[in-house]
Amino acid sequence: MTGDPQQPLLYALVEIPKGSRNKYEYDEELGEVILDRFLSSSTVYPTDYGYLMGHRGRDGDPLDAMVCVSEATFPGCVIAVKVIALFRMRDDKGVDDKVVCVPFSDPNWNTIERLEDLPLNLRDEISHFFSIYKQPEGKVVKVDGWFPAEEAMEEIEASRRRYAERDQGEAKNEPEVGDEEEEPAAGHEDDEAGDGD
Repeated sequence: MTGDPQQPLLYALVEIPKGSRNKYEYDEELGEVILDRFLSSSTVYPTDYGYLMGHRGRDGDPLDAMVCVSEATFPGCVIAVKVIALFRMRDDKGVDDKVVCVPFSDPNWNTIERLEDLPLNLRDEISHFFSIYKQPEGKVVKVDGWFPAEEAMEEIEASRRRYAERDQGEAKNEPEVGDEEEEPAAGHEDDEAGDGD
């Protein structure tokens, strides 16, 4: 599949289909999509929602992605996407960037190139949804608003570096085959027992 020559080929993994009130989330340890919670608010996700594979956001989680689709897909669906904009908000974890994308394979959306091409009513719906969806849980969300594709690509590049650094860090922390835990040197137990501080 050919992508936009101005952008790297990106894939979004869908966790939550458009129109859902179920909050699904990919569990990295289990390697499965799990049901995280049911939204208490009466709103539904305005787009398919998930994350960009191989990218990590500033909050340490995979970088969130909203994918504008004609029909809702399903949890675990992978979509080749084109980046259109960045939606920025803050929650209890800090800055929570969300990249807005369109699928290359959906002719109703793949002609869109930039933030201004997104329908205004969809932008308003997204802003409204994220401003209130955590209210019933007693959590405060601050919406910082919309930013162009250029800023989205800057965040994507930074999040790709975060992902690579984390993977390298985890690889360094893995014990090598044959490594054994060292026994404490003789006499240490007595020293620790006698400290009393």
